[in-house]
Amino acid sequence: MTDRPNRYDETGELRATSTRWEARRLNPPNPLWGSNGVAFGPDGRLYVAQFLAGQISAVDPATGDVDIVVPMDSPVQSPDDLAFGADGSMYIADLVPGRVWRRSPLGEYTLVSDDVHNPNGITRIGDRLFINEMKPNGRLMELFPDGGDPVVLTEGLALGNAMQRGPDGHLYYPHMITSQVWRIPPDGGVPEVVSEDVHEPVAVRFDQGGVMHVVSRGVEGIVTRIDLHGGGSRTLVTSGLKGLDNAAFDAENRMFVSSYAAGGISELHPDGRTRDLVPRGFGGPYGVTVDLGGTVYAADHYRLASPAADEVTTHLLLPFAHGITAEGELLHYTSQFGNVQTYDPESGTRRERARGLDRPIGIAVGPDGSLVVAEAGAGRIVAIEDGEEEGGTVTVLAEGLDRPTDVAFDAEGRLYVSEERLGTVLRIDEAGKSAVVADGLGAPQGLAVLGGELFTVETGHRRLCAISLATRERRIDAEDLPVGPPRGSSRAPNRRCSRTSCPAWPAASRASPPPRTGRSCCRPTARAPCCG
Repeated sequence: MTDRPNRYDETGELRATSTRWEARRLNPPNPLWGSNGVAFGPDGRLYVAQFLAGQISAVDPATGDVDIVVPMDSPVQSPDDLAFGADGSMYIADLVPGRVWRRSPLGEYTLVSDDVHNPNGITRIGDRLFINEMKPNGRLMELFPDGGDPVVLTEGLALGNAMQRGPDGHLYYPHMITSQVWRIPPDGGVPEVVSEDVHEPVAVRFDQGGVMHVVSRGVEGIVTRIDLHGGGSRTLVTSGLKGLDNAAFDAENRMFVSSYAAGGISELHPDGRTRDLVPRGFGGPYGVTVDLGGTVYAADHYRLASPAADEVTTHLLLPFAHGITAEGELLHYTSQFGNVQTYDPESGTRRERARGLDRPIGIAVGPDGSLVVAEAGAGRIVAIEDGEEEGGTVTVLAEGLDRPTDVAFDAEGRLYVSEERLGTVLRIDEAGKSAVVADGLGAPQGLAVLGGELFTVETGHRRLCAISLATRERRIDAEDLPVGPPRGSSRAPNRRCSRTSCPAWPAASRASPPPRTGRSCCRPTARAPCCG
């Protein structure tokens, strides 16, 4: 397998070390930690907003080489879209904090506005700057980088997103909820519907010939071509690239697309053929589990995916999935939206087990068959018993905890919980009382039990720790794991969530326990954000 740089190591040579287990990488690293908004810069490179990473990179369209331009430690927290001014300045929609930034050609940052809710689609027309909001009843407005109050052109957007000026001078933008494309004059006026029943629109882009391309965020990777000069005739191109987010055309009219779900950059040909410029991979991953057949599944924030030798396979697009566990042929997972669901890979059916939880993360199947979940936001451990209809009965097993992150059971049915912030692992008895099994750990997250030992991944120390359940003695089983924020980054994880997004850092998965074959199951994972 060819080594290449990744978010943890610029040389591509860093490896997890262990004297007890064999640590083996199951898939190549992802050069782009998610890819959202894309735009060609004045230097001819394709600039990519990486929402999950909180950074922006530039991609050479000839070689695929990736250079970080806006690092994680910049003032920008969660870039989702970007545009360039005539002087080479970069304008950035910083979605979660609700800010719009200008980055000068010299690398200086200026706050343009902090009064935009979920800013997403951003574009320039000459020296004018426009932004829209990815929220129900969102606004589309003009901003003034040199000062002045924003001017609202229209309201009522049903989740706005990537927009662009059309050949007629109007601003074209999607309504993600209603599957429509709208337009409005840049000087204001009455907005009008251009196209309806467009497949899951997330971005509107025009090629060099003025043909409108509407990118779909769905699983099929559809792009709808609409010839506005030919009576609105449509052509559907199915790329198979799951979870598309945005697109940009170069001077030769080549179309490059990004994927919020898998990252990477691909060239999309008019006939639907694709060429990977930057390969795709995991955005986290977050939770990891292994089914009885040995298939590895990861809850990768936007999807359910599996690692492969040269790629990552997407099984299902999901909303903000972080925790996952296998039970027979079924997969149970938690979502940052606050719900817990069960998925049957064979039939493709899903069933909701609970909703309204506060940031559920870790999940395990209890001895009685109930689903036990670490509800991090509420500081609780809850059990979900199956019901005859959708949903089930939620029972509190323990409360008053400090950010419980993962859960695991031993062979005797005793429950263990990791507390990331306090650096502890607890055992919870039947009365809901907790006892400390280990403390002083470095941000423990993933948990697993094998025989008489409890394994936890310390994301703060990047290592796998084994704890004897009988004596409480500890052993370090692996070090230099690719978990936690990248080395050298001083920014703390951004755990604030908007209605639609919630960026985060790679965390430690609840993987299966270290297998008896001698291979390591130390696997990276993460928590967090948006489909736009």
